[in-house]
Amino acid sequence: MPPDAAPDEISMLWEADPTQPPSADVFPSPVCGLIRCDIRLKKLVDERECLLEQIKKLKGQLEERQKNDKLDNLHPGNDVLENGTDMHVMDLQRDANRQISDLKFKLAKSEQEITALEQNVIRLESQVSRYKSAAENAEKIEDELKAEKRKLQRELRCALDKTEELEVSNGHLVKRLEKMKANRSALLSQQ
Repeated sequence: MPPDAAPDEISMLWEADPTQPPSADVFPSPVCGLIRCDIRLKKLVDERECLLEQIKKLKGQLEERQKNDKLDNLHPGNDVLENGTDMHVMDLQRDANRQISDLKFKLAKSEQEITALEQNVIRLESQVSRYKSAAENAEKIEDELKAEKRKLQRELRCALDKTEELEVSNGHLVKRLEKMKANRSALLSQQ
């Protein structure tokens, strides 16, 4: 799955049922996506800086050649001129212009990728904050449920203790009742 497809699928899952955050096994961790985006963003920024340096260097070379050409035109040598310019210089200038346009294109492309990655980072950061708040709410609910469970277990222990006391008391009363019945029948038989 491409890294920029995951956030769209995630947001679709979230929008389908905003009360239920999608389960973690549906998509990769957003933190991993952030790390990948950061790495790609750094690469693109480095590449952009390298391309800008190449453009400056080529422009400098082109300007130097143009200055040299002007000096050569002021002091014409034994070179064969065609329409007032040297063919070799024209080829060099065409190559330099081609390289500059290629580098400008690469620069524009890398800037577009940087913008897309920055948007992905923003989207993933908002997703991470949603997950953090959902996790905090889940932890709060879990703590409340644990407290409720402890309370119910205390009440159950109390009820079991009371039941045991009542059973012991009932056993004593049954024994007393049997003694009283035995005494009564003994009295009746003596009369």
